[in-house]
Amino acid sequence: MQHCIVRLIGGVCLALMLMSAQVRAEDDQPRTAKKQAVVKKKVQKGKAATAKATKATKATKGARKKSSAASEKKPVAKPPKVAEAPAPVSKPMAVVKEFRSWSNPDYTRIAVTLDHEARFEYHQLGQNRETGIPGRLYLDIGNAHVGPGVKDIPIADGLLKTARIGQFRPDTVRVVLDMESIKDYKVFTFSDPYRILIDVRGERRMEISSLRERIESAPSLPPPAKEPAVEKPLRPTVAKAVPVAIGKIRRVVVDPGHGGHDPGAIGAGGTREKDVVLAIGLKLAKRLKEELGLDVVMTRSTDVFLELQERTAIANQVGADLFISVHANAAPNRASAGIETYYLSLAKTEKAAQLAAKENGTSLEKVSLLQAVLFDLMVNYKINDSAHLAEVVQKELHHKVDVQYPVKSLGVKQGPFYVLVGATMPSILVETAFLSNEKEEQRLRDAQYQEMTADGIMEGVRAYIVSQHQQSAYVRQGDTGR
Repeated sequence: MQHCIVRLIGGVCLALMLMSAQVRAEDDQPRTAKKQAVVKKKVQKGKAATAKATKATKATKGARKKSSAASEKKPVAKPPKVAEAPAPVSKPMAVVKEFRSWSNPDYTRIAVTLDHEARFEYHQLGQNRETGIPGRLYLDIGNAHVGPGVKDIPIADGLLKTARIGQFRPDTVRVVLDMESIKDYKVFTFSDPYRILIDVRGERRMEISSLRERIESAPSLPPPAKEPAVEKPLRPTVAKAVPVAIGKIRRVVVDPGHGGHDPGAIGAGGTREKDVVLAIGLKLAKRLKEELGLDVVMTRSTDVFLELQERTAIANQVGADLFISVHANAAPNRASAGIETYYLSLAKTEKAAQLAAKENGTSLEKVSLLQAVLFDLMVNYKINDSAHLAEVVQKELHHKVDVQYPVKSLGVKQGPFYVLVGATMPSILVETAFLSNEKEEQRLRDAQYQEMTADGIMEGVRAYIVSQHQQSAYVRQGDTGR
């Protein structure tokens, strides 16, 4: 009986447990459904996102394919490379083409001519009393070598003993000046061709025995050919009867500009400056000799080339009292016309600098460089006397020509002209007319205009000499009064 009761109770408990499990299962069913729905939604969202991602991937791959195809058609821009600095191009070595000297009464000039510009430096060494080695001035030219035929120069003129030149180092040329008596020196350059000039000044211990350079005197001119009868203004007869070459002015150097391979300015009609100024220069030399009784030396009387520094060197060598360089003008403006006279000084206008560049055969930049050293170079030059000579020549020349050939006077001006650098006497540069002007070109080719131009310059020299006599007389009277 007890056994049955136990079994009954066990059965009841089992039944209750089954009922409880069923109730829990019924309660969990809606929850599970909800969870399954949430999971389902998440899965669906995941699938949608995956689909989008797949589309995006496909689009990206397509873009890549298009880009790849485009890159095959068009060159791909490569990232810029940093440009490497080019290796420095070494300049060709300058060649010393010529080595020359000029001994003048007041100074000695050394010229080193090179085929192009080169850097240089210079130093002075005093006399070594222990060894007896004389003082020296030396100049080192970098990136240069001595050309064939260039040799030392024996000078022995009281200022310098010798001028030596040699290859100091494989890339350096050294110039050595063995000094005898030097007070001062100047070093400067000219262009076209490039030259280094050294002017040495001091007290000479001996006279210059002879002139090594050939000095060309004004030649005796053949009788002029008969020309058609033309009325010409009569020249004053007083000068022929009474020459005025007394006192300080005895010798004049006439310098026709340019020459040889240097034609100077060329007019539209083919007229060359070197030809017309030579014709005027020869006529001027004749008048100065015949009418004023002056000794005349010409830098050139034929169609030959002379470097600019040689012209004043000749004047210095022969002890000239005046130096007159004859030229014809030119300007970009074809309407420019007139007569003007220059003396050596700093250019005050752009036009004066441009004219100096033309006559120097160089650039405005080089003219500026010359002006930078011109203050030192002008210390020993007769600037005031040159200005006075320019004034009287300009006045008389314009007055003479204007009578028959109406012309504008452009006045007296100043400029850094190479041809005037180094002159130790009053020196001027006369621009007789403009070759660039058609009307004045025709005049310059006219023999009568050339005659009148020569007359005008000669009258200017006469006026200058008279003024010098008057000044000397005034000084003498002042001394007597004391």
